[in-house]
Order: sequence, then C-alpha cells, then structure tokens
Amino acid sequence: MDIVGSMITGTLVYFLWRKIALHSLFWFLVLSFFSYFLGAPNENLFYSGSFAAFLLPVTMATTYTTIYYLLPGFLLKKKYLLFSLYSFYTLVLSAFAIVISIFYGLIFILNMDYRGMPGPGRSLLSMMVLVYLVVVLVSAFTLLKQNYSSIAENRALENKFLEAQLKLKEQELHYLKLQVHPHFLFNTLNTLYGHALKKSEETPNMILKLSNLLDYLLYQADKPLVSLGSEIEHIKDYIALEQMRFRDNLLVDLDLPPTTENIEIPPMLLLPFVENSFKHGQLVNGKLKISISLQIDEEQLRFIIRNSVKDDQERETHNGLGLKNLKKRLQLLYTDQHSFSAEKTGSSFEAHLSLTHSKVYRHG
Repeated sequence: MDIVGSMITGTLVYFLWRKIALHSLFWFLVLSFFSYFLGAPNENLFYSGSFAAFLLPVTMATTYTTIYYLLPGFLLKKKYLLFSLYSFYTLVLSAFAIVISIFYGLIFILNMDYRGMPGPGRSLLSMMVLVYLVVVLVSAFTLLKQNYSSIAENRALENKFLEAQLKLKEQELHYLKLQVHPHFLFNTLNTLYGHALKKSEETPNMILKLSNLLDYLLYQADKPLVSLGSEIEHIKDYIALEQMRFRDNLLVDLDLPPTTENIEIPPMLLLPFVENSFKHGQLVNGKLKISISLQIDEEQLRFIIRNSVKDDQERETHNGLGLKNLKKRLQLLYTDQHSFSAEKTGSSFEAHLSLTHSKVYRHG
C-alpha cells in the first residue's frame, strides 16, 4: 500500500509541477510580447520590459478569474445572465487595476517622465486592449479545450453505453435461447423411458438422436453462426424424436432445398418454430399435421411452418411465451431486416419468416 501511495503522490506532484512549468512558460511569453509591443518602435527594452511587468499581474488575475471562475461557474452552466453580470464586474475592476498598474509604473519606473514612455504605451486604451487580448485568447482556447473534452467524454460514454447495450443484447439472446425446449426434453425423456421399459429396438437410435440434439442445444448454440444444413439436420432429429412419441398420429410434410452449401444462420433460428408447432399443435381427426417449407433465393430466405389446430381453438393459445420470445429474438438479431407473421386460419396455424439477402450469411 505504501508503494502504491507513493506512486500516486509522485504522479500528482509530477502533473502539478508540469502544469506550473507550462503556465510559467506561457506567462513568460506574454511578458515578452508585452515588452516588444510596448517597446516598439524604439529599442528601450528595459523601460518597456519593466512597464510590462506591472501589467502582467492584472493580466494574470483577470485571465485566471475568467477561465477558472466565470467560464465554468456560469457560462458552461448556461447561466448567461449571471455570466454577463460578473463579467461586467470583472471588466470594471480589471480596468481600474490596469489604471493603478500604469500609475505605479509611471511613478517607480519612469519617474513621472511621460515623454520617456514607449510609443504604444502613451495610449491607455492600447494597454487595456493588450491585456484583454490575452484574456480573450486564453478564454477562447479554454472553451475550445472544454468543448473537445466534452466531445471526447460524450464519445466515451456513448461507447460504454453501446458496449453495455451489446452485452445486454448478448445476455438477452442467450436467455431467449434457453427458453426453448424444456417441455420437449420432458416429453422425450418420458417417451424414452417408456421405450426402455418395453425394451424397444428404437431406444438406442432415440438416445443417439437426443444426444446429438442436446449437443446442439447446449454447445453449438453458443456460436454466432452455424451452417443452415446443421440447423436442418437437427430439425430432422427433433421431428424423428417426436415421431417416436406420436407414432402414426403424426404427419409431417418437409419441403427443403436440395442444397444449403455456404449458407450460415444464427443457431436455434428455425428449430424453435418447429418446437412451437409441436407444443401448440392439436390432433384433428386423430392426426397432428405439420408442414415445413424452406425456400432460398438470391434475395430472401423464407421459412413457412403450419400445424393443425381445432377450429374453435382460441388464437391466444398460439400467441404465448414461445412466440413472444421468438419475436423478441428476431428483433434483436435482425431489427428491420426481417419480416415475421403468425396467424390462425381455419384449422391450421401458420408462421412465416423472411430474411433479406443481406442477413443470409454466405461463405466459401
């Protein structure tokens, strides 16, 4: 702790002395400028330098009052009336101080010999302009520096805000992916348990498909992108597991493209639609009918899924947490680069998803 404290103290001392050195250098340059200005056109630098030294304190006092009190205390806080009022007070007091400085300069340096005063120094107005020129220039520089610092600070805050939004978006997407499939796992395990009790020959194949699907859900879903072919294969595994549960009561119609090479999508993009259809689909005339169509062209990826429902089933049944999570995830992933609709028409419930070409990732 002592070492850290010493390092902090040393750093503060360094910056303090650095600031003092820079200010000292600046005021030395101002003093040199005053001496040159008051000494022209004659060459009596002793008199002009000595007289400039009397003007320097009031110049410093006015400048520091302006940049450390008036600007931050009133102007930058948009207290314009108070800023104008106190600036007027400062102007009057500094003008009086300039007159006093000139008076003492005449007494102690020029011995009241008005004819010995340098050229521009003969005008009181020119000396005041000289002082206020420095004040105005330093104030302008301070405002520019403050404006630059504010812009940099705002950009830093904006970047932090965007980073926080991105992290929040990633966490929300992760959470939404976890909302899929708990009831499916419960149903599949029950079916698997029943097959195991019957010592069914389908049990090993069912375990293999479930293992592949769990690997996809738990590990592959953390990737930003997966191949469309991988998503389709796991949809087929999902359907196969449900087929074992529904047996002859399930009719599935798949219309998939012959090839999906070089196309990538976010993981778990289409599978939740299939899961939602099985969850809310109903047997009509003893059959659960599900139709899945995936079409890809140069402009869009279109995914359409239908499942059978009873005519008297309430629409709200299909507008539950599953679809709300899907809509929210699509909005986070694609904002205005997608279209999604879901509605009940007669004895079927349909969901349509379209992604623009710019959001269909291609590689290779």
